[in-house]
Amino acid sequence: MSQSWKKPILTLPDDVVFDILARLPVKSLIRFRCVSKSWTFTITNPVFITTHLNQARILSLKNSNNNGYLLYTRLPVELLSGKELCSAVRNSDRTLTQICKSEIPFSGCRIIGYCNGLFCLGNHRVINLWNPSIRKFKSFRLMPWLTRPHNRFAVGIAHDSRNDDHKIVRMVSFQGFIGVIALPAVAEVYTLSTDSWRRIMISVDSLSGYIDDIDESPCVFFNGALHCLAKVGDYKFILSFDINDESFREIMLPGNYLNRSDRHFEQLVVFKGSLALIVFVEGEDGERDICHIWVMREYGVVNSWTEKSVPMENVGQLFGCTENGELLFKKFGTGLVSLDPASLNEQILGIKNSTWVTYTPNFLESLVLFDGVNL
Repeated sequence: MSQSWKKPILTLPDDVVFDILARLPVKSLIRFRCVSKSWTFTITNPVFITTHLNQARILSLKNSNNNGYLLYTRLPVELLSGKELCSAVRNSDRTLTQICKSEIPFSGCRIIGYCNGLFCLGNHRVINLWNPSIRKFKSFRLMPWLTRPHNRFAVGIAHDSRNDDHKIVRMVSFQGFIGVIALPAVAEVYTLSTDSWRRIMISVDSLSGYIDDIDESPCVFFNGALHCLAKVGDYKFILSFDINDESFREIMLPGNYLNRSDRHFEQLVVFKGSLALIVFVEGEDGERDICHIWVMREYGVVNSWTEKSVPMENVGQLFGCTENGELLFKKFGTGLVSLDPASLNEQILGIKNSTWVTYTPNFLESLVLFDGVNL
């Protein structure tokens, strides 16, 4: 009697399956959760999520054959009730090729920052952490006594490289007194791995007096720290917060720029791998503005500030810089523009009504926030 022959089923070791899955795109992993309970457990495990993110970073660096990515929001004609988030790759000729777009699921919030596939959005009362790749989010109600409209605050999101974690930092200065007592500035720090907030006092040993004003522009993440502009009385400086050891530090601004009384606005950026201050002032002819780019060549060393001046016209809003030092700004009547300060070569990017723009050399999709709420 002949016996039926069955083809043996090959079973890969768990570590091999883990390694294969860690190299796959997010969309594939979402589908593969349906394969088996063991695959679901693997894909949703925090260790796997971290490994997948690290693998995505490595692959992004190896396959980088473009000039980075632009992420931006605008009010589209077809979605008058909300804003859309767009992602576009910058080509070698400085043009854009759109990758994807999606509707932002939160109203009354502005985008504060982006880090490893996560977007931070918020206002005075709430902060949302959103991962559009997996359509999940977390919302946080802020402490009521810190959310008064007259209080000023700066918010940033960053990656804690020492603990391979993500943190949201909100630095608040109080405009006013309780009785005759001035209130010291405070910081709220959210840690993703513990899903918890902590409040810490903003204390800088080199300063005398309380910080009484914090610039409300989004914080700039550079050299492992978040940076914002702050004041003690009439003294203005850069306040930095080290993400790893959670310490505050004062960084002095270039003294020369403070002599100008015709400043339109000033903003911290990262310019060609250095911390920089962009200052817009009125030109002598009264028609064109002058953009002063102050670059800190050696981080934390006040004597290393150097200045470059660039004439510019019709600047409505500055968004930041690309990795090679092009300025990204909104131009009245034109839309989003990139300008090379060295050659003064200007490129119209064809994006109208932009309300938020950021540049990232590596656009990552991640599984971070998998334990969040489904949209």
